[in-house]
Amino acid sequence: MGHSNVYFTDFHVPVGTSQLDKLRRLIDRAGLGTLDFERKLVCIKMHFGEPGNLTFLRPNYARVVADYVRERGGVPFLCDCNTLYAGRRKNALEHLDAAYENGFSPLSTGCQILIGDGLRGNDDVEVPVQGGEYVEKAKIGRAIMDADIFISLTHFKGHEQTGFGGAIKNIGMGSGSRRGKMEQHAAGKPVASTKRCVGCRACARHCGQDAISYREDGKAVIDQDKCVGCGRCIGVCNLDAIRNPTSSTVQALNCKMAEYTKAVVDGRPCFHISLVRDISPNCDCHGENDVPILPDVGMFASFDPLALDQACADACLAQTPLPGGQLARRMAEEGFVDQHDHFVNTTDGTEWESCLAHAEKIGLGSRRYELKPI
Repeated sequence: MGHSNVYFTDFHVPVGTSQLDKLRRLIDRAGLGTLDFERKLVCIKMHFGEPGNLTFLRPNYARVVADYVRERGGVPFLCDCNTLYAGRRKNALEHLDAAYENGFSPLSTGCQILIGDGLRGNDDVEVPVQGGEYVEKAKIGRAIMDADIFISLTHFKGHEQTGFGGAIKNIGMGSGSRRGKMEQHAAGKPVASTKRCVGCRACARHCGQDAISYREDGKAVIDQDKCVGCGRCIGVCNLDAIRNPTSSTVQALNCKMAEYTKAVVDGRPCFHISLVRDISPNCDCHGENDVPILPDVGMFASFDPLALDQACADACLAQTPLPGGQLARRMAEEGFVDQHDHFVNTTDGTEWESCLAHAEKIGLGSRRYELKPI
């Protein structure tokens, strides 16, 4: 496959110009206006942020995209699907409360907000994956598949399992219903290290499956039959006491995410936007966020989600780690072995190359791109 165009603008603005103005120019120059929006239902897939987290994209950015669509005759709505883990977004009612708490409302965004897989996370559609090797039929939130046009609006950041969370993570994992998320995570189940565990019980408080118990000495034990492999416990453990035992499980998760993304975007007009800022080490699903590991980079847009992820990753790898962040702290540890990859260096056991390689293999897009600054 040939190269894809990826459009880019940084966050610098002169007095009198807003970053929102720059976002609007970016999506216009990247070709979003070439789509026929007249009387079309348009899904804008994004992450509303777990309450307590402050790195999710502000609703102002969503307003720019929604207004752009509406001005061209489309009917936009913001959408995400329910989570697998215990938190404030595991059913539609709490999920909407969380979205409103974080500033997302019809008033602030100019469009309605829907939870794609319904009240309890079981309103989904089984979508065949063309060329899939891991997934025969992806379980996608019904509202997402009912849309005529699909737009992803992504906060590009680090991730405790998949290396980084970009467009493919937002689309593939984010569009999966609760059983779809379970299917993607099921290949990898973490284990607890009795040597590192101090019995703080943070992992159990964040486990949605009651899979974690404690021995008489206070050490955590994960029931592999109950565990669904969501990885939430990995992210909340400050002592690296919970880990994925093999890298192949991360690779399986990455490949399934790519296949779920292909199920979402195949057969209809799509467009993708990623903002590389507030690059936290972990996902916005956390109810907290550590300081950024890298400087803010800019805004990227493309019709190709794979090229978009590759461009964002390349831009991040070219940055110098910020002092005091998780990445810088790990690089300063005694015995640190440099993997020459900021995301892999940030969290042991993470890996993202397999996702992009598999996405290209199944025809999701191209890893080759031409960056077009505006």
